[in-house]
Amino acid sequence: MPQGVAVLGSTGSIGTTALRVLDRHRERFAVRALTAHANAALLRAQEQDWSPSFVALVEGDGDAPSSWRRGASALVEAAMRADVQVVLNAIVGAAGLDATLAALGAGKRVALANKESLVVGGALVEAAARQGGGEVVPVDSEHSAILQCLAGRSASDVRRLVITASGGPFREWPDDRVRGASVQDALNHPTWSMGRKITVDSATLANKALEVIEAHFLFGLGYDQIEVVVHPQSIVHSMVEFRDGSVLAQLGVPSMELPILYALTHPDRIEDAGIPAFDPVTAGRLSFEAVRHEVFPCLRLGVTAGRAGGAAPAVFNGANEEAVALFLEGRVSFGAIADGIEAALDRHAALPGGTREALWQADAEARRTVRESLGCH
Repeated sequence: MPQGVAVLGSTGSIGTTALRVLDRHRERFAVRALTAHANAALLRAQEQDWSPSFVALVEGDGDAPSSWRRGASALVEAAMRADVQVVLNAIVGAAGLDATLAALGAGKRVALANKESLVVGGALVEAAARQGGGEVVPVDSEHSAILQCLAGRSASDVRRLVITASGGPFREWPDDRVRGASVQDALNHPTWSMGRKITVDSATLANKALEVIEAHFLFGLGYDQIEVVVHPQSIVHSMVEFRDGSVLAQLGVPSMELPILYALTHPDRIEDAGIPAFDPVTAGRLSFEAVRHEVFPCLRLGVTAGRAGGAAPAVFNGANEEAVALFLEGRVSFGAIADGIEAALDRHAALPGGTREALWQADAEARRTVRESLGCH
């Protein structure tokens, strides 16, 4: 019998890619639940294609059928369904945390594209997995690469993780030009096609800070053992250096289809003719560069928040989400994103973070401070 899959965020970039992968393996997987944020038209088309038993729209109307569930609580309902064994969480932002906790508490596999779940509530996610018997398998290409390189090795065998970053569209821009970059500039990513928010995160390198924090929780390694290097070609997705000095890397074309497939089938591997083939000759020269931390301060701010623990990562994430939203609305400059994050961390990094309620309070305070500090009341 096919495994039941819930795709949360089915109309976004990861969600639509996941459905393409699932479509090639209908004998192995059946989509039982679909949820979307507000794109009712695409969700309706997906429902017609898959005939799931559960469909939900979080916001908006769009002449949604009366059979659809509505509101954010539907995400949790979808994640806990008895006919679902795998929950692919492709929700954008901290809003994905509750669904991750619910799925793990119900003993599901969570194919996690929502890195904010671990950034905001890493300790809560770990506790939910222990108590409910669920498991987290990463969808992010970097963490999927690390998982594949580890191949069952323990953290004690690892000297360090090397997470690669494309460098984004501003990799070679001078500092003053970066700070004044336009929305169109920031959304012009050189190697990946992603949603607007994560594309801006890639441009600021905030996404790499989120990935460092995520790797800390996924693989049980200290922050001193996790590094970021710029790799413009996006062919090497990450590397693992073991204590004997050996380094393993996972390579592939810049496509999310392989990490999505692996998150669904891990630890098994299955044939998929639709995954883009890797040709080392076509790939050509692979290069690596140091991060220009002085130009991209969001990486340093995020890693510092991760080291601080408590509510600091939630403050970083909430501040980043708010600042990016203001930038995409054209209300603040690109350089102001880091300024807003720093202001929020300066004020709220020491807040407690031991409970879900405390984390959401820290998130709200961070967002409020960003708006105040950037003059967007």
